[in-house]
Amino acid sequence: MRTQSGRIDRPEAAEPPYIHCEDLFKIYKTDDLEVVALRGLDLRVARGEMMAIVGASGSGKSTLLNILAGLDQPSAGRVTVGERDLLTTDEADLVRYRRVEVGFVWQQTGRNLIPYLTAEQNVEVPMILEGRPRGETRERARMLLDQVGLGEKLANKPQEMSGGEQQRTAIAVALANDPPLLLADEPTGELDSTTADEVFAVLRRLNRDLGVTIVIVTHDRQITQRVDRVVAMRDGRTSTELVRHVQFARGTEASIDEFAVVDRSGRLQIPRDYLDQLDIGARARIELAGDHVEVRPERPGDGRRA
Repeated sequence: MRTQSGRIDRPEAAEPPYIHCEDLFKIYKTDDLEVVALRGLDLRVARGEMMAIVGASGSGKSTLLNILAGLDQPSAGRVTVGERDLLTTDEADLVRYRRVEVGFVWQQTGRNLIPYLTAEQNVEVPMILEGRPRGETRERARMLLDQVGLGEKLANKPQEMSGGEQQRTAIAVALANDPPLLLADEPTGELDSTTADEVFAVLRRLNRDLGVTIVIVTHDRQITQRVDRVVAMRDGRTSTELVRHVQFARGTEASIDEFAVVDRSGRLQIPRDYLDQLDIGARARIELAGDHVEVRPERPGDGRRA
């Protein structure tokens, strides 16, 4: 449920997650090589949430986004979006899913927009493919472009717009068929910081006004100030979460809590800088200490029998 401030109030057991990944694996095979991109990943995303996935190159974040978009299928595990099981959905249903249930924004504007069409025509294309009436497509295209701040750019072609304007047009295209889920792969990767702020402001406003669930893959270091939650990935699994809390009672204040993610098998990834600071290698000593668990470096002699 949304508060008057636009924030989402999500009790722990209020409703099942809108996106639910459980023990998800993705293995790419060639003639003599196997690459494991996802290694038992667990992830839950609430309906109406705006969250980001971050991680180093090769951590599996883009693979996960492609699976959620219906562009790739997992090798094993479970992944549902709403009531749809993406592991068992056939190709015909996946086409329908990609057309009306999920919108996608690529980093490269050339993959988002048709260069010889105007902004209005680009937004109309997904609706025309769905067979919607001409008058309806024109009205919705103009409404969406107005929502992303481009109401005066209807007749402009991509080359007549700035990079930020092209990405905002791409967001309007992605939302043309009113999907409940919007995925964005590095949407500000080619933009300067000021223009990136404008794009994120548009995403936040659409999240608030339309209730669309938004998942962003990014390297942007300021992303924690722009989304509800940041999930970090490492080695094909989720490792940590940063959750932003906003307090409106005494003015707009924000605090950020960091959590290590514990998957369904009890695995926990400790941040690499913590391990380096404590000089923890292949093994660590763990002890239950009242209401918490202590993790310490292995001491000389640990594991030896008297």
